[in-house]
Amino acid sequence: MADSNQYINLLASLLLLLAFAMLSQRRIKSLVGLFMVQGMTLATSTAVIAATTGQSHLYISALLTFLLKVVGLPFILYRMIKKLDVEWDVETLINIPSTMLLGIAIVIVSFNLALPISHLAGTITRSTIGIAMACVLLSLLMMITRSKAISQVIGFLSMENGLFFAATSTTYGMPLVVELGIALDVLVGVLIMGVFFFQIREKFESLDLKHLEKVEEE
Repeated sequence: MADSNQYINLLASLLLLLAFAMLSQRRIKSLVGLFMVQGMTLATSTAVIAATTGQSHLYISALLTFLLKVVGLPFILYRMIKKLDVEWDVETLINIPSTMLLGIAIVIVSFNLALPISHLAGTITRSTIGIAMACVLLSLLMMITRSKAISQVIGFLSMENGLFFAATSTTYGMPLVVELGIALDVLVGVLIMGVFFFQIREKFESLDLKHLEKVEEE
């Protein structure tokens, strides 16, 4: 049990480091790669929790996470990047050092907010609730500070990873029917967003969302 807790805490720390790496990354292809590693880490942590607690449905969740977050979505995103010829996301609303400082502040706030919840939780993963909350908020920060549509979608997917990890940390996961429904919704959502990407690119010859603001002003 103690070894399992150490593995879970290690994987949770890796998720937090990956969230910071995604926050500082400017190359969109590398951002997708980090998202894929994040999905692999999430699937591994879910499998470790399943082995430790005996919650057999978490094995299915781990497999589903692997197929969707490590195989399916990265493949779709790489195809979109190749067809849209998008390599870099150099324009951010806040510079990287300032963004990282904000990220550190968010982690401190998240741990303070999660402390009372951790004391009430009865799961073996209660110590990772603060990390899960920090991952969600860091992904939200990445969505706010990026100007390209595709990087904001990756931020949204990363935030969904954080929410899934939070659910696993607090209640050993959601019912399988709910997880399947969410997985399908995420997959369909990414495909629909892909269609919008091509339409935005065809209309403005760019994926920068500032062009949409100009249209609203007109």
